[in-house]
Amino acid sequence: MAPIIRRPRKPLSRLRVTAVVSAAAVLALAGCSKPVEKQADIRPVRAVVLAADNIDVVAEFPGEVRARVESRLGFRIAGKIVGRKVDAGTEVKRGQLLMQLDPQDLKLAQAQASAGLKAAESNRDLAKAELKRYQDLREKNFVSQAILDSKETTFKAAQASYDQALAGYRNQSNQAGYASLVSDVDGVVTGVDAEVGQVVGAGTPVLRVAQAGEKEIVIAIPEDKVDVLRKVTDVKVRTWANPTDVIPGILRELSPVADPATRTYAAKVSIPDASAERIKLGMTGYVTFSAKSQNAMLKLPLAALFNDKGATSVWVVENGGVKLVPVQVAGSSGNEILVAGGVTPGQTVVTAGVNQLKPGQKVKILASEPSARMDNRVAADTTKASAVAASAGDAK
Repeated sequence: MAPIIRRPRKPLSRLRVTAVVSAAAVLALAGCSKPVEKQADIRPVRAVVLAADNIDVVAEFPGEVRARVESRLGFRIAGKIVGRKVDAGTEVKRGQLLMQLDPQDLKLAQAQASAGLKAAESNRDLAKAELKRYQDLREKNFVSQAILDSKETTFKAAQASYDQALAGYRNQSNQAGYASLVSDVDGVVTGVDAEVGQVVGAGTPVLRVAQAGEKEIVIAIPEDKVDVLRKVTDVKVRTWANPTDVIPGILRELSPVADPATRTYAAKVSIPDASAERIKLGMTGYVTFSAKSQNAMLKLPLAALFNDKGATSVWVVENGGVKLVPVQVAGSSGNEILVAGGVTPGQTVVTAGVNQLKPGQKVKILASEPSARMDNRVAADTTKASAVAASAGDAK
């Protein structure tokens, strides 16, 4: 039997021994250490404390400045336009010539009517002379009464023919005058609807003239605000060109029928104190309706609203956390929302950072104000708070 030869083991390298010892030490320490506690996720937000007050209910609508009276002028007869004396924007005076038709045919018709009048006048004069002569003969009993009656009838017919010819001549003279279109008011031309060489019918609009004087702004009011704004007496008007110049206005007319396309009601707001230097035709204007609410109401910045599954809600802060509370919106007041229910005075509502929250979320209020009053500072704070919240989320 052959002898068993045993080879001596090679000693472990120093590197492998060191690795084994280190791994054992790590496992020992891991078994002895405590689990790391997860830090609470705290979001920085901005909030306000709700307070009830009689609020200015404000609604503002854009519109266009127009003249209170704007007429579409046209010729009273048909014809071909041979002259246009004004352009859009031209200021005109009463009696000023605006457009002219070709008068040739009208002059011929007037001459024909004049000739007919002269013929009728001659027949009448002849019949009148014969009647006078036969009246003298009847007094001398040289002619019978029947002949005299015949002459009287002839004279009356001649007189009627003369009256008819005279009326025709005057009518034709008026027709000739209608070839010239003149302005019947002081104002400004706002539009030209026909040009030289165009044949137009009687009554076809060829020019638009806005009467000088009182101006108004035409706006469109939604159907849900018609009844409320109809009772408002505090109406202010300003223009886009000069927003600091506020002018009192009067709601002069409110259409009883909604526009079939926009489903809004046309309203005309008169501006009796507007001068030509302050308000010009065609300007973009803004009409503001202001009124105090009868009952104390709550209002919130628009940024405080959160849409949760189609319901309008807000985040209410309680015990350092937030909860989502549905609210009922009653209307608007400028850039703020009027709240009819869901929250009560004294509650703290988040106004910035609402999209970064979840129910039970711990928050840190960056600023708190005694009441929800929207101004330029609130708008700036909203943007800043959103940026802080986004940065905090990225850092975590």
